[in-house]
Amino acid sequence: MKTLRIIKPDDWHIHLRDGAMLQGTVQAASACFNRVLVMPNLSNPVTTVRLAKEYYQRIQQVLPAESKLETLMSLYLHESITVDTIKEAKASQLIYAVKMYPSGVTTNSASGVQDITKLYPILEAMEEVGLLLLIHGESADKDVDIFDRERVFIDQTLAKIVQQFPNLKIVLEHVSTKEGIDFVKQASDKVAATLTVQHMAVNRNQLLAKALNPHYYCFPILKREEHRQAVLQAAMSGSSKFFLGSDSAPHPKTKKESASGCGGIYTGYDTLALYAEIFEQANALDCLENFASKNGANFYGLPIKENKVTLIKEEVQVPSVIQLGNEEVVPYKAGEIRKWRTQEIS
Repeated sequence: MKTLRIIKPDDWHIHLRDGAMLQGTVQAASACFNRVLVMPNLSNPVTTVRLAKEYYQRIQQVLPAESKLETLMSLYLHESITVDTIKEAKASQLIYAVKMYPSGVTTNSASGVQDITKLYPILEAMEEVGLLLLIHGESADKDVDIFDRERVFIDQTLAKIVQQFPNLKIVLEHVSTKEGIDFVKQASDKVAATLTVQHMAVNRNQLLAKALNPHYYCFPILKREEHRQAVLQAAMSGSSKFFLGSDSAPHPKTKKESASGCGGIYTGYDTLALYAEIFEQANALDCLENFASKNGANFYGLPIKENKVTLIKEEVQVPSVIQLGNEEVVPYKAGEIRKWRTQEIS
């Protein structure tokens, strides 16, 4: 048996959902992570400090008794947010970031940003108090090809934000293209990125090549192999600008397999083991700890916690469905064999 022991990581982009699903997602996250940064795009978006505190309390209520999971909260960037909201968020010591969703680009983003320039005073306030801006970096222009939306957003919007607010810390979330990787590499040390399992491990063939597989449909959509390789190489590069953000996003099986469908991939059942498999395949297991456990904390200016977690190399069959509350969710690699497991998870 082969084991790997590393500092217990942080997940800087996770969807815990709410309601009946919440207990299952929180328990799985607690086994893998020291900290999780919780996304605010609930069906009722988390746009105020009060809503963030209420959501935080619901999470605490379902944490296992022995858990030491630290849950960091974020706000949903919305036209109702004021400069005073930003100051209150910073003072709360609970909220660490504000998430920008261009309107309509992903799950529960209808209330997102239509014109970011109108919210520049909010970004200025964030820059002043030290709240991070997290960005779902895709163009909402319906005339832009879905495979080009990240590149176009970077060219038309992100580059301007970075130039306008040079001291604002920005995380480009779930980067999926070579252009996204290159932008982050060339930007100042105020700009970083999270990388997901799916964008490191699979390309659009997994979604489209045989029959349409709705369980690999996500936002940003999976791209060509050259883009997957760029994302993978960034993770293995040792650059402190790239770190773990799973974007684990469970959806009920019935909604994923419906005519309208929905975007998101559930990796949260054992996120860390899935990353370990990718790093081993790339002969880079020695890079996993920095990527998963140190780079994100350093970028956020938070201490690196020293408690450890053990990974065991062992073949485990991924179930075809996982029960989260009263919903069946089809996980990433459903029915396949994975090569690692986190010790705390049976």
